[in-house]
Amino acid sequence: MDERFAQVSDDITLCYETFGDPADPTILLIMGLGTQMVAWHEDLCRDLAGRGYHVVRYDNRDIGRSTHLAHLPPPTVAQLLRRSRNAGYLLADMARDAIGLLDHLGVGAAHIVGASMGGMIAQTIAATYPERTLSLTSIMSNTGARWSGQPALRLYPIFLRRPGRDREEYIRHTLRLFTLIGSPGFERDDDDTREMAGLSYDRGHDPAGSARQLGAIVASGDRTEELRKITAPTLVIHGEADKLVAPSGGRATARAIRGARLMTIPGMGHDLPRGTWPRVVDAIDELARSADASSDEAEAA
Repeated sequence: MDERFAQVSDDITLCYETFGDPADPTILLIMGLGTQMVAWHEDLCRDLAGRGYHVVRYDNRDIGRSTHLAHLPPPTVAQLLRRSRNAGYLLADMARDAIGLLDHLGVGAAHIVGASMGGMIAQTIAATYPERTLSLTSIMSNTGARWSGQPALRLYPIFLRRPGRDREEYIRHTLRLFTLIGSPGFERDDDDTREMAGLSYDRGHDPAGSARQLGAIVASGDRTEELRKITAPTLVIHGEADKLVAPSGGRATARAIRGARLMTIPGMGHDLPRGTWPRVVDAIDELARSADASSDEAEAA
């Protein structure tokens, strides 16, 4: 890995990696809750870069090798259940981090792609910073509404279980998790999952940081009205077998964003196995090329 660091604010440094030619249009990849940038598999990043994009993946605050805000107490279970608005930071702050990274890279506007919580951050960027957003792809995410995109009740116990105190325990926990929430319609590569989990543990295993990220999601509440402000060309991708963020979350997202296209993938759960890559990468590429062409036409007019 060619890890680099960007000071995006007085108190936040982000770890990031790039693929492809910086002169090409930029695709910014934003990963989900408690999940490091390495979950955007290097092969997927290189596939996108090979289509003519400058691809950037990064660790959100409180995960991996980016700044961990250890001085902020993680929310309690009671606060999460009450949907407390008292959090150390919000999704809007995480969106501001991403804009700071684009500033560091000298990128005026980018194609924003986010998965799960990363989709929420990507949506927030598109709503708040339209001038920095060439297109938006929201994958397996939701609007924050209480009655759509919620997890199946039987999944709660595994999230309340400690993820393991040592490396091997953590890897086993990750394999169990993806057995439950992964894609039943696609072959699961356990070796890939083990490698990703081991690398994540080595780069910075911090359950408290993940809890603070969850607090940001809960405190940010229902973002439906904010999503109505989005004007960028938008694609919403959701797995029809997603047990963690129910498919209703994708449908609600597409309804909230004017002109958004919803693409559902049979057999896809709450992950991105290799078997989904052709459809997902093709769709991101198609949206980006269409958005770039429209922008060029507008500038020429």
